[in-house]
Amino acid sequence: MENQIFELQYAMDTFYFLVCGALVMWMAAGFAMLEAGLVRSKNTTEILTKNVALFAIACIMYLVCGYELMYGGGIFLSGIEAIDVEQVLADSAEEGFSGGSVYSGASDFFFQVVFVATAMSIVSGAVAERMKLWAFLAFAVIMTGVIYPMEGAWTWNGEDVFGMYNLGDLGFSDFAGSGIVHMAGAAAALAGVLLLGARKGKYTANGVNAIPGANLPMATLGTFILWMGWFGFNGGSVLKLGDISSAHSVAMVFLNTNAAAAGGAIAALITARMLFGKADLTMLLNGALAGLVAITAEPSTPTALQATLFGAIGGVLVVFAIITLDKMRIDDPVGAISVHGVCGLLGLMLVPLTNGDVSFSGQLIGAATIFGWVFGTSLIVWSILKAVIGIRVSEEEEYEGVDIAECGMEAYPEFTSGK
Repeated sequence: MENQIFELQYAMDTFYFLVCGALVMWMAAGFAMLEAGLVRSKNTTEILTKNVALFAIACIMYLVCGYELMYGGGIFLSGIEAIDVEQVLADSAEEGFSGGSVYSGASDFFFQVVFVATAMSIVSGAVAERMKLWAFLAFAVIMTGVIYPMEGAWTWNGEDVFGMYNLGDLGFSDFAGSGIVHMAGAAAALAGVLLLGARKGKYTANGVNAIPGANLPMATLGTFILWMGWFGFNGGSVLKLGDISSAHSVAMVFLNTNAAAAGGAIAALITARMLFGKADLTMLLNGALAGLVAITAEPSTPTALQATLFGAIGGVLVVFAIITLDKMRIDDPVGAISVHGVCGLLGLMLVPLTNGDVSFSGQLIGAATIFGWVFGTSLIVWSILKAVIGIRVSEEEEYEGVDIAECGMEAYPEFTSGK
């Protein structure tokens, strides 16, 4: 009977992992649609190409070396062996089944690899409309194969940082990746944006020149896809489903994730109305995403009301962060640095309010370690790429649109060819 219970939990936990991983994979479509909607039409094909290619690169690089660096189990290096059912059952009977997490190693790899791709997707939107495609893809190789796995090893795997300490020992916790995934992606994006510079015409002597996106319905669809995928992102981080306690935890994570997104959306909409006198759709969309990022660090311990308030704080903060970055002349076409970086840090700092095992000092040290590592290494990689192959297209290519310059095709040819 005990073996049958073990087999059932193994099947349920593995299946749950795979379904949540598929939901997170679908977030790649959300990022693609969101970014394609918020850039100008002449840059649509290139942004879509980047999103598909970076996902493929992330999958391959994490397979080759990333998983090995982060957890010590890369398929190409050490292999994830086929499960020996009889041996697993024998070990379970000998040790006594305690109801812990039991799932296939292959399912764990699949769930982890889609997180890597998510971190890299954040970079894509921030450097849109003026970066060379192949420079971006070259950076994606290093980001997904080395930079992200290293900081992931110091946090989720608990390995010592530079042989001295691991962040968990200092009271650091990041349930599903507000810092490890989102702030890391924003840090890499910020390094690239600082070296890349702003789009031509974005900032003038008269101030900030708004450059509206070409397809807001597409951006809205992308936001809803991300909202849906986030249930897998946060819910899957519970790591199991097959017992009463875990099932309740999963339900609370889903509830709080949804509540935070709603709180962020409404708070951003109201804030934009108060500041601009209009209901700004782009701020509404980024507000929902800000709420999602803010709750990702700890979606299991807050009440639904707390989660809504945490999301609302993120929704207000992201509006001011976007305005502030523009005043600093840091050009981020989709608001990725504000949403994922600023609100990622917010999410980390909110954790001790509902999780007594976590300290504010531990969260600060963890955030500083993640940001310092990712920003520093990314700045080095971007600088090397800039010196060797260049990272920015020419002024003429930027004016014509990177679709033609980088991909040789337009996303909407019937609207520009006159045919």
